[in-house]
Amino acid sequence: MNGVFAMPMKSLTRKLSKLFDKSTNAKRNKVIFRDFPGGVENFELIARFCYNNGKIDINPSNVSLLYFAAQFLEMNNSVSGNHNLIEKTMKSIEEISYWTWSDLLATLKHCQDLQSSGIVERCLDSLVGRLAIPSEASPCASTSSQDSPGFRLSCNTRSTESLKHGFSQATWWFEDLSVLSPDMIKMLIKSMVSRKYNHVIIGRFLFHYQKSKFYIASPDEKHQVLETVIDMLYTLDTNSISCKSLFRIYRVVLNLNISKNSRNKLECMIGSQLDQATLDNLLIPSPYGASCLYDVNLVLRFLKAFLCGGDQQVSPMRIKKVGSLMDMYITEVAPDPCLKSSKFLALVVALPDSARGSSNELYHAIDIYLEVHAGLSDEEKMKICCALNYEKLSTEAGIHLSQNAKFPSKSAVQALICQQLKLKNLLQGTNNTKLYTNSPCNFIETKGKAKKDEACEPTLYSERLDISVDNEKLREHLQGMQCRVMELEKVCKKMQSEMAKIMKSKAAAHGSSARSLPRLCS
Repeated sequence: MNGVFAMPMKSLTRKLSKLFDKSTNAKRNKVIFRDFPGGVENFELIARFCYNNGKIDINPSNVSLLYFAAQFLEMNNSVSGNHNLIEKTMKSIEEISYWTWSDLLATLKHCQDLQSSGIVERCLDSLVGRLAIPSEASPCASTSSQDSPGFRLSCNTRSTESLKHGFSQATWWFEDLSVLSPDMIKMLIKSMVSRKYNHVIIGRFLFHYQKSKFYIASPDEKHQVLETVIDMLYTLDTNSISCKSLFRIYRVVLNLNISKNSRNKLECMIGSQLDQATLDNLLIPSPYGASCLYDVNLVLRFLKAFLCGGDQQVSPMRIKKVGSLMDMYITEVAPDPCLKSSKFLALVVALPDSARGSSNELYHAIDIYLEVHAGLSDEEKMKICCALNYEKLSTEAGIHLSQNAKFPSKSAVQALICQQLKLKNLLQGTNNTKLYTNSPCNFIETKGKAKKDEACEPTLYSERLDISVDNEKLREHLQGMQCRVMELEKVCKKMQSEMAKIMKSKAAAHGSSARSLPRLCS
């Protein structure tokens, strides 16, 4: 722009006025704006405004560009109040409540590449205000624009068909707002959260936004989109986010180097609802260069996040669901020859004992691991076996363990003792197993204080066992004891059945005598 052309604009723009006032020969000077808001087309609008004595058509399609250009040129002073372009654009923006949905979207698109200002917040606030209407008054799913006549119509029919489409009616705007930049999405989500908009809908939109953006985004843009989506999901209620979708996001993250902070947030969200995960979700390959087949460290971090609880209490039911899931996972990773015993043990002891109602699955996983890792020392084997609660083994599993040559002899003895104590409790009708032992690690030699009936119940105390005895003889002895245990269990069940029949017949006889009493008295 040369000096002669700029002179009529000088009085209306502070920036030009400052530039030309410093020059001794303003008519020969040239002004080049390399970063003018809106480019050449918008500069022509500004020139038209100056040369037409402040007369220009300001509408939603150009108001944002004019506003940014007016700020850039410092057009807040003029000869007449009518010529103050900033005032004119702000007056037009104040009428934003009358703009159509398309006008708002067009304005936001223009603002994406420009410096943020109050106009962006106003547009987003107006958009969110139109979204936060009750589902009965929301636009029908078939329209994706509020400009259509159907926007104000109420879908108030309570038919089954309308209920089926209720959720889709709340997501009609997904495609329209997916064109916004990550920075604007942050502002949009914060506005929606502050207005207490449905977190389930917000979460679904963020997943949709990530998918739609990835089709055309560059690697750097993918990083920004992912981090924005994760950061915004982290602000939502955890129960409103799909665990399956979070795992899908995580598998995308594996191929992208996002920030550690965003990765930690994602892992925390997944861990907080680990009870909703499946085995396939957890089978995530190890990072490049790691020796293990699956990423065990990641699962341990999930477990840590789950046990911390986050915003919600970890109920016993949820813990048991995770316990069942972890038993399946441990069984799946046990055959990995590169899995260290320390990592395997960390998986086994990560959850409290209350997470498992039975130790059968865990015993099966340990059995597989010891078979694949036959070179472990006795000390390493015992550390793993210490995590096994023998009280929660079924009779069949206990028998199998007592005959299992892969397990240390101490474990076989402990399995036999627990089976014997189960039999004692069954015969006595008590539950004093915990007085004796919970695991081989806290095994204490205890003498029985109750009267011993050698004919009815076999009693075996730890002080009578020589653990250093030859393994083959010990296993033969254990097999004989287990057979005796099973025989006594059958006898006990038969006696219980007979007692139940006797009690039932007595009750029937008592009832018949009571009914005959009135007749005898009469």
